[in-house]
Amino acid sequence: MRVGIYPGSFDPVTKGHLDIIRRSAAMVDKLVIGVLNNSKKQPVFSAAERKQMLEMVIADLPNVSVEVFDGLLVDFAKQQDAKIIFRGLRAVTDFEYELQIAQLNRNLNPELDTVFLVTSVEYAYLSSSAVRELASYGGDFSNLVPEQIQTLVEEKYKKKKASN
Repeated sequence: MRVGIYPGSFDPVTKGHLDIIRRSAAMVDKLVIGVLNNSKKQPVFSAAERKQMLEMVIADLPNVSVEVFDGLLVDFAKQQDAKIIFRGLRAVTDFEYELQIAQLNRNLNPELDTVFLVTSVEYAYLSSSAVRELASYGGDFSNLVPEQIQTLVEEKYKKKKASN
């Protein structure tokens, strides 16, 4: 069975992420979306919330699952019996960073390959941080995130404003 991993923070998941998920899922028997629980970052959404959002948007993809992980990606890949890491590239600057990480991961586990997917043109400008910025100011981000999670993002930012 060919198992791949698509890791990220997904804070929140965007249409760009979903594009990479769908394309990656078509290349493997099983795709595991790895939600990074990074203790050095302060995400807006908890790891459990990010997992829930992803599960909502991949419900129609029978070969895709979502798992939360912390620590090294190579260790998570080994736990999942994955040999492929999928990464999306929006720009040349993404490639420079991702290439270094791919080479490091390959050094740590020579059986682990990274496949880079060029982001579809309509999502080349899109990032979770752009969605967070728009949402924090009440801007319209409806065309940037899957429909299933738009309300969750809006509610999160309403709660944040109310608590400040």
